[in-house]
Amino acid sequence: MKIGTVQLASDAMLAPIAGFTDVGLRDVARRYGAALTYTEMISCKGMIYGSEKTKELLATTDIETPVAVQIFGCDPQIMAKAVAMPEMRKFDIIDINMGCPVPKVVGNGEGSALINTPKLAMEVVKAVISATDGRPVTVKFRKGFTKDQDTASDFAKYMQDAGAAAICVHGRTREQYYMGKSDWDCIANVVHSVEIPVIANGDVVDVDSYNAIKLHTKADGVMIARGALGNPQIFKEILTATTGKKSYYKEVDCVRDILRQIQVLKEHYCDRYIYSSMKKQVCNYLRGVSGGKAIKEKVCHVTSVEEMVEIIQGLKGLI
Repeated sequence: MKIGTVQLASDAMLAPIAGFTDVGLRDVARRYGAALTYTEMISCKGMIYGSEKTKELLATTDIETPVAVQIFGCDPQIMAKAVAMPEMRKFDIIDINMGCPVPKVVGNGEGSALINTPKLAMEVVKAVISATDGRPVTVKFRKGFTKDQDTASDFAKYMQDAGAAAICVHGRTREQYYMGKSDWDCIANVVHSVEIPVIANGDVVDVDSYNAIKLHTKADGVMIARGALGNPQIFKEILTATTGKKSYYKEVDCVRDILRQIQVLKEHYCDRYIYSSMKKQVCNYLRGVSGGKAIKEKVCHVTSVEEMVEIIQGLKGLI
């Protein structure tokens, strides 16, 4: 798959998920073959006003090549100014979030609120493009805003006309949040309505659902979100299934993956941030593990990285 001038090695990518897809998880996902990874959602206002917490989210590793940054906001000038900052130069792709359903974001006219203001959304895209030095700009958005709304095809055309190099469509509306089924018919309609690459998003949790969404929508790429949490091996599963190579899923060492995440985070963040953030990550990894509930309870009460590592190292006989 190709996005603007950026060639990807495959078409399955890790979605940006606020609070989850930190630099550690992204590093592990890339080692399993994710074609592209995105930072967590970056506030353009936070960048402009010098928020250190915002800038901390820009951490990447050498294995993230190419790499995308996902930004959000609704003021074209502020967004262009943020994208032009030196910290943004390392990113190959700039993705604009127009799908976040969180009330705080929507209430500011950002995220999925932009679905209701397509002309403003176009101005945002144009402004960001003007500040990227030719790097491709993409947009991620939802099926619509209200529960039964489907404005995706029309909105996709607006984004294409504004100059977006590719779009990602989540087949749920803002009011649905993450409930119900993703509407793959909606994504298929978008594919037929635009000429730029379309990335499908929603309900991809394994190789079968990856193949199914590609077949159903004819999308150019697939973005995997919750299906990769605690299961970054999904990208290796997809690659081995599509290349005919034997899958080694049962041999995957989840303990190794958790410890790798922690090690990467150590290079960028303080101890408190790491063990606080990894609590939910470890809980995802332990889904379906025998005795996992008791282990999760222990992990949720740790007060240091060392304590967490000790617990994880003791899991080798369980996973």
